[in-house]
Amino acid sequence: QVQLVESGGGLVQAGGSLRLSCAASGGTFSTYAMGWFRQAPGKEREFVATISWSGARTYYADSVKGRFTISRDNAKNTLYLQMNSLKPEDTAVYYCAADLSSTTSSWYGKYDYWGQGTQVTVSS
Repeated sequence: QVQLVESGGGLVQAGGSLRLSCAASGGTFSTYAMGWFRQAPGKEREFVATISWSGARTYYADSVKGRFTISRDNAKNTLYLQMNSLKPEDTAVYYCAADLSSTTSSWYGKYDYWGQGTQVTVSS
């Protein structure tokens, strides 16, 4: 059973930065593709970014490309999301997810395990 715990969310002004972390336990983190998704009130869960098991490949939603960076430290079993130039429309609950098949995907249905989420609020 893989457990994922997000942290690092909070309230920030537009233009500011936050770094989210996702600590993994109970599995072999270094073999999983990982992803970040977000969900704003009244909206569908939305893909943000994904990273391959080695970190060599990353993909981003167009809405965050150039502002967000996904990375991982397999030695620490931790996934990160560095968010810069934040906008009010980035406000959402952010979730990390693990794909045990090791293939990167933007489709939430591909992921096997999810964290509980961390709130990010960007004020204008």
